[in-house]
Amino acid sequence: MLSKNRSRIRPVLYALLAALLFGLNAPAAKLLVARVDPLFMAALLYLAAGAGMLALGSLRGRNAGVVRESRLSRAELPYILLMVLLDIAAPILLMLGLSRASAATASLLGNFEIAATTFFALVLFREAIGRRMWLAIALITAASVLLSLNDLSAFSFSTGALLVLGASLCWGLENNTTRKLSIKDPQQIVVIKGFGSGVGALIVASIWGSLRAPLVAVLAALALGFVAYGLSIFFYVKAQRELGAARTSAYYAVAPFIGMTLSWLVLRESLSPLFFAALLIMLLGAALAVSEAHAHPHFHALTTHEHRHSHADGHHNHAHEDGFSGEHSHNHTHEPLTHEHPHLPDTHHRHEHHD
Repeated sequence: MLSKNRSRIRPVLYALLAALLFGLNAPAAKLLVARVDPLFMAALLYLAAGAGMLALGSLRGRNAGVVRESRLSRAELPYILLMVLLDIAAPILLMLGLSRASAATASLLGNFEIAATTFFALVLFREAIGRRMWLAIALITAASVLLSLNDLSAFSFSTGALLVLGASLCWGLENNTTRKLSIKDPQQIVVIKGFGSGVGALIVASIWGSLRAPLVAVLAALALGFVAYGLSIFFYVKAQRELGAARTSAYYAVAPFIGMTLSWLVLRESLSPLFFAALLIMLLGAALAVSEAHAHPHFHALTTHEHRHSHADGHHNHAHEDGFSGEHSHNHTHEPLTHEHPHLPDTHHRHEHHD
């Protein structure tokens, strides 16, 4: 029982760590975007993520003994391409939004990504979502709209807020695309995501933006990209593997609050009563999202696939001739099984629901 509890806590910690790292993005990028073109900034962030994780991967490869992660294959190519395209658009929209809106507003509006991720998870990818999660989506969406209003009496939306919302929509769809890849090596995913999206954004910046920036600002942007994008995405993908797209994004809701707090402490940005009202609504929505429970009788069909696993999770009962039982990756088969237990839409519980 203890090992099962640990296995459920670990992906939550991964999601929270990813949120903590990405929470640095908005306030730090707000400082840098004044000295670096927003389009060039988006390219630097992802290129640093890819390069940094590639360097870590090469160090890990030297000490590799057991194969612990499965590699991406041609079968995942459509999802890889869509992931890269969305990751070109999203940071560009975010950097343009940051150049027109406060970092605190951008950080809190980033929570709209939860609603977008959950909507796409349900409609396009048939991920199970209960009434509690739907209420959370409604609250987070309402708070996002409330925060994007410049003047409640005039009902006018700010351009910066709308651009940040557009970035959240792109990342919401991208989260679900990445979820289809999360069974594979997360480090490889970040490298492909980083270089693919970074080069794409660099091409866009060379056409419509400017590649000129102070060297210190460029180096700072690269450091931010490795931490807030590279390491954050790595832990996010590891969390998605166990939690699914919707629930990982719900835990990830901590990120905007971290960014908002840093914006207030470091940048001294003022926080209006409307801002605090939106914050309270989003906190309630996030609390509902992470408190949802899910259990019912379900059927596991005969399946053969490859991914990282251990023999202590209740779903991998095959034996090895050498008696190895630690975490590893290889092609393996699951026999048909029907049982009931609390579960999340992880690798083995992505079944459809008909209620």
